[in-house]
Amino acid sequence: MKLCTLTKLRTLSLVAAVGALALLSTGCEKLKARDNLNKGVQAFKSAKYNAAVEHFKKATDLDPDFGVARLYLATAYMSQYIPGADSPENMQYAKAAESEFQKVLDREPKNTLAIESLASLHYNEAQGNQPLEQKLKKLDEAAQWYTKLAETDSNSKTAYYSLGVITWAKWYPRLMEARREMGMKPEDPGPLKDKKVREKLRTEWLSTVDKGIQNLEKALSIDPEYDEAMAYLNLLHRERADLLDDPAEYKKEIEVADNYVQKALDTKKIKAERAAQQAAKGGIKAE
Repeated sequence: MKLCTLTKLRTLSLVAAVGALALLSTGCEKLKARDNLNKGVQAFKSAKYNAAVEHFKKATDLDPDFGVARLYLATAYMSQYIPGADSPENMQYAKAAESEFQKVLDREPKNTLAIESLASLHYNEAQGNQPLEQKLKKLDEAAQWYTKLAETDSNSKTAYYSLGVITWAKWYPRLMEARREMGMKPEDPGPLKDKKVREKLRTEWLSTVDKGIQNLEKALSIDPEYDEAMAYLNLLHRERADLLDDPAEYKKEIEVADNYVQKALDTKKIKAERAAQQAAKGGIKAE
C-alpha cells in the first residue's frame, strides 16, 4: 500500500475518532444539562429560587438549545420579582427574566408561555407608586404582548381578558379625575354632569372602552364561566354609562352592568357547589 494511501486512511480514522469523541462529549453535556434541570426544578418547587437559577443557568450553558431549561430560568427570575418594589435588585430580576424569555422567543417565536410571561411581567411592572406616564408605558407594553398572545393563540381567554383589564386600568383613573373636577363622588349616579366633559371623554375614550368590552366578551365566549371577565364587563359598562347623554341609554347601560354582576355571583355559586360535590366524591373514594 502506498504511503499516501496509508496517510489518508490514518487521517480518516483520526477524524472519525475525533467525531466520535465530540458526539460522546456532546451527549455527556446534554446529560449534565438535564441533571441540572432536574435539580433546578426541585429547588424551584421548594422556593429556593437562587439555587434554582444557578442550576438552570448551568443547564443552559451546557446546552444552549435547551429551551425548557431557559424557560425555567426566566420563570425563576420572574418569581423573585416583586411588583411595585423599585430596588435595584428587584429591577434586575425583571430585566433578567425579560432577557431570558426573549431568548426563548428568538428560537421559538410562537412560544405562548414566553409571550404570556412577558405580558404578565410588563403588567406587573405597571403596579405600585410610579409616575403615571411610566405606568401607562408599561401597560401599553403589556397590551402589545397580550395582543401578540391573542394572535398566536386565538383561544387564549387570558389574552382577551387581560386586554380588557388593561383598558379599564387606563380608563378608570381618567374618569375618576373628571368626576372629582365636577365634585362627583365615585358612588354618585351618572352620567357626568358637564356635557362638554362628556363629549370630550367620548371622543378620547369611547372607542377604547368599547374595544375593551369586546375583548372581555371574547374571553367570555371562550369560557362562559369566566366570572372575572363578567366582573370587568360590569365595570366597563357601568363607567361607559357616564359618557351617555340620553337618560334612557344611561339606564340601559346600567342594567347591562347589573346583569353582569348577578351573572358573576351566580357563576361563582355554581363553581363553589361543583367544587364541593367533587370534594365529597373524592372523600367517598378515599373511604
